[in-house]
Amino acid sequence: MRQLAVALTLFVAALHAFFLVLEMFLWDRPLGRRIFRTTPEFARESKTLAANQGLYNGFLAAGLAWSVMLGATGLGARVFFLACVVVAGLYGGYTVNRRVVVVQALPAALALGATWLS
Repeated sequence: MRQLAVALTLFVAALHAFFLVLEMFLWDRPLGRRIFRTTPEFARESKTLAANQGLYNGFLAAGLAWSVMLGATGLGARVFFLACVVVAGLYGGYTVNRRVVVVQALPAALALGATWLS
């Protein structure tokens, strides 16, 4: 179960690294606009806000990767960062789009559950 917990945690970290790229660098590009379903005008006007959001996603990815690198001593950090992702995903699902729960909160919840069981 420990290997599954680590693999799921690293998957969540990779997702958030991808979110960083999308929000910081691709927000106003066709791929970013298609994924987030935005107009060119909205993407242009909200680019700075999206980049800030992307930076926070990068911090989550870094924290998750760091917690795995720490091994057993990083268990508390891993639980903390996974819980942060679950809360952010639930909030995003409530305030932005229900898809956020599936894309963000669910993978983190699975990783958190696997971590608790390992």
